[in-house]
Amino acid sequence: MNTQASTPNQQNTAQRHLATAALSLPLAFCLLVAGCASDGGIAPQAHLQPVATFDVGNAIRTVGATAGWPQRAWWEKYADPQLNRLVTAAIADNPSMAIAAARVRQAQALTEVAHAGELPQANLDAGINRKHWSDNPYYGGGAMASTDTWNNSAVISMSYNLDLWGRNRSNSERAQDELQAVAADGRAAQLDLESNIVRAYVMLSLQYGLRDNTEATLQQQQQILDLANKRFKGGIGTQLEISEAQVPLPETRRQIEALDENIALARNQIAALLGKGPGAGDSITRPALTMDAAIGLPAVLPAALLGRRPDLSAARWRVEAAGKNIQVAKAAFYPNINLLASIGPMAAGGGLLSFLTLGNVSTSFGPAVSLPIFEGGRLRGQLGATTAGYDLEVEHYNQLLSMALKSIADQVVTLRSLQRQQQQAELSVDTARKNVAIAMRAFQRGLTGYLNVLNAQTQLLRQQQIIQQLQAQKLNAYATLTAALGGGIEEDVRHDAQASAGSKQ
Repeated sequence: MNTQASTPNQQNTAQRHLATAALSLPLAFCLLVAGCASDGGIAPQAHLQPVATFDVGNAIRTVGATAGWPQRAWWEKYADPQLNRLVTAAIADNPSMAIAAARVRQAQALTEVAHAGELPQANLDAGINRKHWSDNPYYGGGAMASTDTWNNSAVISMSYNLDLWGRNRSNSERAQDELQAVAADGRAAQLDLESNIVRAYVMLSLQYGLRDNTEATLQQQQQILDLANKRFKGGIGTQLEISEAQVPLPETRRQIEALDENIALARNQIAALLGKGPGAGDSITRPALTMDAAIGLPAVLPAALLGRRPDLSAARWRVEAAGKNIQVAKAAFYPNINLLASIGPMAAGGGLLSFLTLGNVSTSFGPAVSLPIFEGGRLRGQLGATTAGYDLEVEHYNQLLSMALKSIADQVVTLRSLQRQQQQAELSVDTARKNVAIAMRAFQRGLTGYLNVLNAQTQLLRQQQIIQQLQAQKLNAYATLTAALGGGIEEDVRHDAQASAGSKQ
């Protein structure tokens, strides 16, 4: 029987087929084994509640779309130049803003780390080692005894993860979503700072108003004491009237001192919000707040609220990030395949640079496959924890959206109630002022005692304080409503947020 010798081309072809089979068989085996890995049907249980399903309530519905969204510098509605300067200075130079910016930079760096997992990796490992061989037969001996050799190497190793199941891609997208959430947290921190400064400034204004009112009361009490002394000297009054007129003076002076303390404390609070020492509050003068804006809400509420409120935006981005985490956890059930290659010279013995010769260059390449087979339920546990984390983020978002609508409705109810209360309080002030005038005339004519005058003045003071407190509550309610609507944001940020929100509905 004749046999024909194989040609070199045929031999090379056969070798390539064998190499392909050698690579394919392990991959096919891994895929087969991977089919046995089960995630146990673990899946998220929570669902995002659509905004349209929320009933906004009568308070919001009856207001109607009579106003736009808050302007960027929404605090300018209070028409106080000093307040404008304080808020602007706080945003520009404040530790809380610096912390928020640092968190954004940190998140940006982490996105670069996560994205690196999708790219090829290359490393250089080089070493130059001078070795002296012992002449002890156990450690060396033989031809190398008492000799010095160079054992040098320089190897470039490269790897690339095929990411067949999208683990690295999902991790990179998760980092991007977290970056968006951290950026939204920064905007939320700024909105909190703005509203806190406005509220502290309103409180400072209230303390000044209460002090004026108390100072006016002290002057009236002093006038009554002077009148009682005149009446006594004229023989138509009594020492009891003088004593009664002296009684409220120390308490009124104490109230003025307490209000001075409150003014100083309010200045210190504003200085702290500015991120500066208490001395920064010494230059703050008396506020000049004025605002008489009608209640109005923007159109498309609450549909556009997600793109407006930074805390809602952050919560929604974290839901997206948690969803990417689930994809990362699921990919762990499948084989991880890396393509590896290395090239470089290496030599043991010879001269210092002998390892750089062409004959000492070595190469290696091929796939590396890793697959968990028996892991004691660790992967299912990780997937279960990840899906539970997703449910937490979803329910947190649903709850936050519900509370945001509640906050808006609360402030609408409060502002309307304050308007009605203020009308009644003004009527009470007019009546109390008339009672004081009547009591004073009766006291001057000797028709009544000082207690009637004191009671009338006390009622007037109380009603005037109520007016001042209602006005402060109104100013605070406007700040709270503005914060509930998301405050004022830049136009480009607003459009980006609304676009991303619309794409996720």
